[in-house]
Amino acid sequence: MPDSEREAELFDAERTLQAAQRAGDVAALDQLLVDQLIAIGPEGGKHTKREDLAAHRDRTSVIEELVEEELDLLVAGSTGVTFFLGRVAGVFDGTPFSARLRYTRTWIHDDTHGWRVLAAHISPV
Repeated sequence: MPDSEREAELFDAERTLQAAQRAGDVAALDQLLVDQLIAIGPEGGKHTKREDLAAHRDRTSVIEELVEEELDLLVAGSTGVTFFLGRVAGVFDGTPFSARLRYTRTWIHDDTHGWRVLAAHISPV
């Protein structure tokens, strides 16, 4: 459970991101990801914000199930890290997938935008 207001806000931001992923909500994802985002997918590939948003917009990346099993977080000043463990299923580039994944996300906070994802790494468990 979060110990501070900033931690509670990060916890809420992570849950908002998960909901946006499930819904394929490109507008919400655009607000939650910084323009410089770099994400490393479970296949080891490097992905940008533009690529991620396009995949959701074009429906080449569809998350049908995203079930959180565990969520931990760290906050140090205006930087936070979330550690998500859960089951994810859907379709990627026309191929169905189902996996247990760990997402490690680095977030940055500012008073204008709140918490936004700067970097992410996704690993199969």
